[in-house]
Amino acid sequence: MKEIDWSNLSFGYMKTDYNVRCYYRDGKWGELELCSEETLNIHMAATCLHYGQEAFEGLKAYRGKDGKIRIFRPEANAERLQSTCRGILMPELPTETFCEAVKKVVKANERFIPPYESGASLYIRPLLIGTGAQVGVHPAKEYLFVVFVTPVGPYFKGGFATNPYVIIRQFDRAAPLGTGTYKVGGNYAASLRANKMAHDAGYASEFYLDAKEKKYIDECGAANFFGIKDNTYITPLSTSILPSITNRSLMQLAEDMGLKVERRPIPEEELTTFEEAGACGTAAVISPIERIDDLENHKSYVIAKDGKPGPVSEKLYTKLRAIQYGDEPDPYGWVTVLD
Repeated sequence: MKEIDWSNLSFGYMKTDYNVRCYYRDGKWGELELCSEETLNIHMAATCLHYGQEAFEGLKAYRGKDGKIRIFRPEANAERLQSTCRGILMPELPTETFCEAVKKVVKANERFIPPYESGASLYIRPLLIGTGAQVGVHPAKEYLFVVFVTPVGPYFKGGFATNPYVIIRQFDRAAPLGTGTYKVGGNYAASLRANKMAHDAGYASEFYLDAKEKKYIDECGAANFFGIKDNTYITPLSTSILPSITNRSLMQLAEDMGLKVERRPIPEEELTTFEEAGACGTAAVISPIERIDDLENHKSYVIAKDGKPGPVSEKLYTKLRAIQYGDEPDPYGWVTVLD
């Protein structure tokens, strides 16, 4: 393998040595299999291809200063995948099997885990698809669970720096009682046009309002939103938002720091009152928001007046990263340290 330039990795796919697979047949999950093949051989009538019976997760592994490998909150990802399975009628993968598959694939690809302080990490992508052939709209009888990994750099090129966002009203990411709370590919397909519009206009990402009334803040592209004001961490409460594990972790850390935490509907006008705001998720951890433009109504909500990340966002980001890398104690048992 040629030398990897760890500090200049993009957030993209790089071939690694192995992936882990597990098949669901005859009403039960099989054994975990280590595989070096990158492609899947599936039936052309598989439900994942026609009816979107597909779910995925995203998490990361980090190499600490002590050389140890840490995986962040795999149990929480397993639980979220189970929730998605219930939502689109796929068999639930037991938490134990999920975590074992994640550990197995990370160990098998240990040489691809970036060194400490390189700014890079190992991205882990679990995927569950309906492979059984159906022409009628029904759940499949057979499924495949795959976990692959790839080393990645920061999601945004500038790393922890403020970014501009733009409100897009022409498209909705998900309906209030649709699949927004599940991590299914269809939600991301629904966001592609809005995302391209935002990028073409020079923004980091699109910003969605609620699909029903277009009055309340929903999500920042593929990430959750949070705002800081009056010593309070505020994040939207909605039936169309994916419950972010990063956001859940930040809420806990915010409480630990003495901030009040509120989950509630946030009207668009409230953006004028935030001292800080950010988009949060596995890929970027926190992407601080510089401003949110509402081009349709000729408004611009400038949040980072000096263009820099705010002190609370910086503190939360630093704290979460310190736990992920093992630089600080992990009081909640979030991190799985590999033997």
